[in-house]
Amino acid sequence: MPTESLATSINPVAPFDFELTAGYHTYFQSRYGSDNMEDGVYSRLLNLGDKLVLAKVHSIGTVDAPELTMELQGAVLEPEDVALAKVRISWLLGADQDLAPFYGLTLGDKAMSGLIEKLYGLHVPHTATVFEALVLAVLGQQISTGVARIIRTLMVETFGHCAEFGGETFYAFPKPEAIRESSPAELHTMKLTQRKSEYIHGLAVTALDPAVCLEYMDDLTDQEIVNKLTALRGVGLWTAQWALIRGVGRPDALPLGDLALRRIVSRMFFGGEDVNDSQVEEIASRWSPYRTFATAYLFGALRLGAG
Repeated sequence: MPTESLATSINPVAPFDFELTAGYHTYFQSRYGSDNMEDGVYSRLLNLGDKLVLAKVHSIGTVDAPELTMELQGAVLEPEDVALAKVRISWLLGADQDLAPFYGLTLGDKAMSGLIEKLYGLHVPHTATVFEALVLAVLGQQISTGVARIIRTLMVETFGHCAEFGGETFYAFPKPEAIRESSPAELHTMKLTQRKSEYIHGLAVTALDPAVCLEYMDDLTDQEIVNKLTALRGVGLWTAQWALIRGVGRPDALPLGDLALRRIVSRMFFGGEDVNDSQVEEIASRWSPYRTFATAYLFGALRLGAG
């Protein structure tokens, strides 16, 4: 079926650094993941109901006067497709976040102010769904970044819908239906442990259970969401906090137990000495109610080699 192309603009809340934000979002993904950043263009294959649409986004503005151009490619594109894709991409890139309150909170914090100077305009990107956030968190439990990237690519290419545009194949993140129809045994063939295979298959089943309402938790408090998620098999506090950050978009989450978070906190605040979760939590209390943003900036610093 022939494809057509439509374009629209997105105006994020300033300051917004597109390269930093999209680069942060795609940092742990391979070239063939569901989200890609290449030559200044962010792309994602979107599932819009009954059609697959490729969104390609690049910046035509500045950090302090941001403007993005989004080009959609797909078959029989309608105005409502453009509107929905704009909402989805804005969410994925955290375009509507207001960084000013967080920046204001850190004015007297020399270390965090220094990070903000380096990462000025970094917004916190999201996953498309809570299910996606949980799966990615489970995949990343206690393994290296490289191994997690390989497993993610295998899952996306095996279970995700794909479409070809301009001779190139793009993949969408798998829907829970595709994983539910598989089995833990098949997931185990993708370098997942037996236990993680069971966890991810169970999450797919849960995501489709109307009694759980995994994607409808906006009316719940952070603690209620954490309680709900940690009741699921394979979801501990660390995974639930990452789901709060990436899938639900709450501003005050803190993934205690994260070894990388401990490492950067140790470097920046304890002279490289070993720290425990209680010490991380105590340091992070100064950034509440914006610990999500502080977490993103700390991880951003780690990737830049800061601290």
